[in-house]
Amino acid sequence: MKKLMTGNEAVARGAWEAGIRFASAYPGTPSTEILENVANYKDIYSEWAPNEKVALEAAIGASFAGGRSMAAMKHVGLNVAADPLFTSAYTGVNGGLMIVSADDPGLHSSQDEQDNRYYARAAKVGMLEPSNSQEAKDFVKVAMELSERYDMPILLRLTTRVCHSKSIVDLSVSRTEVPFVPYTKKDKFNPIPAISKKLHSKVEKNLRELERYSNESPLNYIEWNSKKIGVVSSGIAYQYAKEVYGDKASYLKLGFTFPMPIEKIREFASQVDELVVVEELEPVMENDIKAAGITCIGKDRIPREGELNPDILRKALINEENETISYDSSTVAKRPPVLCAGCPHRGLFYELNKKKDVVVVSDIGCYGLAPKDIAICMGGGFSVAHGAQKVFNMAKNGKRCVGVMGDSTFFHSGMTSMLEAVYNKSNVLLIVLDNRITAMTGHQQNPGTGYTLSNEPTNITDISEVASALGVKHIKTVNPLKLEDVRKALDWGLGFDDPALLITRWPCVLKKLSLADTDEFGNYKSVYTVDPDKCIGCKACICTGCPAIEFHEDIKKATIDRSQCVGCSVCAQVCPKNAIAREVK
Repeated sequence: MKKLMTGNEAVARGAWEAGIRFASAYPGTPSTEILENVANYKDIYSEWAPNEKVALEAAIGASFAGGRSMAAMKHVGLNVAADPLFTSAYTGVNGGLMIVSADDPGLHSSQDEQDNRYYARAAKVGMLEPSNSQEAKDFVKVAMELSERYDMPILLRLTTRVCHSKSIVDLSVSRTEVPFVPYTKKDKFNPIPAISKKLHSKVEKNLRELERYSNESPLNYIEWNSKKIGVVSSGIAYQYAKEVYGDKASYLKLGFTFPMPIEKIREFASQVDELVVVEELEPVMENDIKAAGITCIGKDRIPREGELNPDILRKALINEENETISYDSSTVAKRPPVLCAGCPHRGLFYELNKKKDVVVVSDIGCYGLAPKDIAICMGGGFSVAHGAQKVFNMAKNGKRCVGVMGDSTFFHSGMTSMLEAVYNKSNVLLIVLDNRITAMTGHQQNPGTGYTLSNEPTNITDISEVASALGVKHIKTVNPLKLEDVRKALDWGLGFDDPALLITRWPCVLKKLSLADTDEFGNYKSVYTVDPDKCIGCKACICTGCPAIEFHEDIKKATIDRSQCVGCSVCAQVCPKNAIAREVK
């Protein structure tokens, strides 16, 4: 049987076919759907972890215990998991271990477009790069086999286009039940310095053996056409190159990309007139090829920034452009990303940004779309705010810092940031936006929701109790849709000389409410309308940033789009003329 599948769906299927027993991840676009689909295969234990480091550590433990295991994350997630990654390269495995890194060229949903091919080189582990969904499935089994054969974790690098594009996958292969590898106490599982020195030598030896495999691997193969141009490529860039050159070039398609098959590349290069290296982002393969003394064309023509596509390559390599239809760009409305209509974060940021001399330090999540002054990385909202506040205090400029992060982010890496502020006696206001779900990546469960990845009821971790245990003395919870309450709570929190915590608690407007949610919050959704006779065109409602509100310049009146409005009432609260009210049925 064959089926259209995304790359993420295919990886999940591959995990099942390869006999993987344990899978852990933290959601992050473009990798999120991998574990969501793994959860459908009941032969695999799957879980959401609080963060990527914990996910990989759990997968390492599962591997040491003798089961094939995997951890999945987006590219920046591997930064969080770098510590156990590098150590696991030394310790090796017992059952096979695969780490999925989903990179995001083009920054579709990320703060940077780092190229995680460098991680394979830095950690000295093997790396596979599928170019379509069939390979995404098949390469999982290869990763398991290589991991066990060469005693190392294997990095499976995907990109957004492979993760989310669909192609045909053969599903005729069933699951291979791989027996557990018996656990025995081994020195390599305990990498103290004396042992690690020996393990380092093992890593270098395994890497040399892996390079020999790379030159012989059927995953790296040549497609002969015209020998005037030879293309070396991998992943989705290979698909783009084929679309541009067609049969006017020959291809060395690399599926196993680290260690690089230098001898195979050298042989290929000797048989073509011109060698072109096509890769997204960094000149990783190009640098290795040039270091081996092989002349090639690469980033001197192909852009180093952003996601590639056939049009970009066509222009860069053969100086051709497809005809496009011209249009008046001034007629196209700009559509910056905004908070959803009825988002519970809107009320908080509306009031917060009215505060003078307050620096808002945000984080990575839906709330990153709201007005803020600083945002660095996941979990950084509190710690960056703490550092800035210390310097503002030294400067005696009267500025106050407010650190903001979501509930899932708090569990991910915000608890240590909070501890930093408490331990070092910071006078920052800490705000956790608890919208009862991990919203940004598509509504995954987290330790605060009461449910696991498999939607099984579990313990609820209470944010206020955690904060109290960490030493926060001033804690208040507020409904963020009640602006007066928010205003008073902000004044309250900024009135202390030590850390205070404000928790805004209201479900994401897109969340499917659980019974517990309904009991706590009620069925609050409704529709608000504008009375045109009362509306004076002051645009106060527009200043809330709600996409459901429209302003008509011809009549100087606001209206509300009924299809978007959910009845959060924020606009009604800011209207000075009471022109906005709940629709009466």
